[in-house]
Amino acid sequence: MAVLPVRLYGDPILRRRADPVREMTPEIEKLLDDMVATMYDSVGIGLAAPQVGIGLRLLVLDEGRGTPRAYLNPAIVAEGGRVVEEEGCLSLPGMFADVTRAEWVVVEALDRSGSPLRQRAGGLLARVFQHEIDHLDGILFIDQLDRVTRDRIKRRIKREGFSEEVAAGALAL
Repeated sequence: MAVLPVRLYGDPILRRRADPVREMTPEIEKLLDDMVATMYDSVGIGLAAPQVGIGLRLLVLDEGRGTPRAYLNPAIVAEGGRVVEEEGCLSLPGMFADVTRAEWVVVEALDRSGSPLRQRAGGLLARVFQHEIDHLDGILFIDQLDRVTRDRIKRRIKREGFSEEVAAGALAL
């Protein structure tokens, strides 16, 4: 498994809607393995394919206790409740803000074998699903913020950029 470079805020691929996965191939299998390695190397708990420069509807996440899982063409089909929690992102290292998300979600997707799956998630797992599926639609967590907070983060990025240490060691979704 290879660790892939994570694309940072400002990279145009992060703003594009990812294309559906048409079929599972050996190349996609390898990409999913590389995405898991990249997620763990970056100390993340979720990673979407656009974050490593691939415009496909793929994501990987850690479901807890070091258990990674891949989702192909994931979609949120139901949600409920509202909760505000702090989020960060591997593509915006060192940047954190409170984001309002659904408290629980139901996600439909295909697993690595191409079999359909349906999963209900709450808490942190629900937040990770929402965050990563947003990436597949070209949406970043800062887009969920009020204008003042979003502009403050953008000014900080413009002024300070992303240091090597911050980019390499941020704990984020």
